[in-house]
Amino acid sequence: MAALIIAGEAIFLLPFIVMRVFKPIIRDVFKISDLDIGEAQALYGVTALVSYFFGGFIADKWEARKLLSISLIITSIGGVIMVSIPSIASFKILYALWGVSTIFLFWAALIKATRLWGNKNNQGISFGLLDGGRGLFAASIALFGASILSYFFPDGSAVVTYEDKKITLQYILSAITGIVFLIGLFVWFSLPNEGFEEPKENQIFSLKQVFELIKKPKIIFHSLLIMSAYTGYKLTGVFGIYAKDVWGFSIENATYFAVFIQFIRPLTVIFVGWIADKSRPSLVVIPCFTFIAIASILIGLGDFERKYFAVSFSLFILIAIGTYSLRGLYFALIEEVKAPIKITGTLVGIISIIGFTPDIFMSLFTGHVLGKDPGAEEYQHLFTMFSVFPILGLIAAFFFRKSTINWN
Repeated sequence: MAALIIAGEAIFLLPFIVMRVFKPIIRDVFKISDLDIGEAQALYGVTALVSYFFGGFIADKWEARKLLSISLIITSIGGVIMVSIPSIASFKILYALWGVSTIFLFWAALIKATRLWGNKNNQGISFGLLDGGRGLFAASIALFGASILSYFFPDGSAVVTYEDKKITLQYILSAITGIVFLIGLFVWFSLPNEGFEEPKENQIFSLKQVFELIKKPKIIFHSLLIMSAYTGYKLTGVFGIYAKDVWGFSIENATYFAVFIQFIRPLTVIFVGWIADKSRPSLVVIPCFTFIAIASILIGLGDFERKYFAVSFSLFILIAIGTYSLRGLYFALIEEVKAPIKITGTLVGIISIIGFTPDIFMSLFTGHVLGKDPGAEEYQHLFTMFSVFPILGLIAAFFFRKSTINWN
């Protein structure tokens, strides 16, 4: 399980965790806007969408060790390009390529291996451990990167030059790229050739089976539930720049705030996964969406960030807790509906097509709303419009619980 946890987050360090934690300095060094970043991540989402679909079938036929390791090594090559501080056009192309390298051979294989690792009564804690471990690993890497930033920046952010920022960012990117490559080798040699694999069965790709699964209402509601939850996860990417743009934090302090948010993830998902095993994952998602909806509406109303900093800060923590709780429950729902093991990879691919579409639109949407020089008002608009998604998640959870499914 340790290899799955480390691999499961290492694959996303370069395209997502780096941007989530170091976005303020990335904007300055690459001289790009939130809209440019949104366009790059939208391209990632488009290529990832296709990769989710076809990757599911591959996960049902090939062993996880090879699929995960190859994905990590290819992704690390993209990190070498990132270190060179490429042009904006090259930056966007790189994200499109990462959409393939991080998903096509990787995602469904990871989810299937995790499901096989846990038994039918421990899916909540299994996926909680996976995402909690991933969160702890991501937070540790982010803290390591933030320490590099603190070391290289002179005292007082006012005297930090462009070259200071560029060199610091290159050190951070180089270190993380090396980590991803080494983890690719680690997975190849440490993950067993067998042990996560179910008994082999002759399987032939069936387009008819795919369309039959897509039409099932419970799968549609599951997909919408994940999509609504994933928009919340994507939104946490603006927490660091919010701290800088609205609260007036320095780049260094904004980075440490983003790191702090990352450390909420491991504790939350493991605890909530344990609770889900005592009840039902589909029941536990309801209060999670409720917390996110209430907090985002209150942030959208405004004034808290100026008059009541402690309240504003607490609302962001509440969104983080709700969002990270949901991450540990996404795929525990597969066992709740008693899906056959032999179609797990295919099912994950189908659900992910809709569930992870925020990779296409959320960063682009965020960039358009915030613009080039966002202030408190732009962020209020963002959170107000975002609040639609947790409400949609509540509706999807209700119908998911009410619907039935027949796997025959």
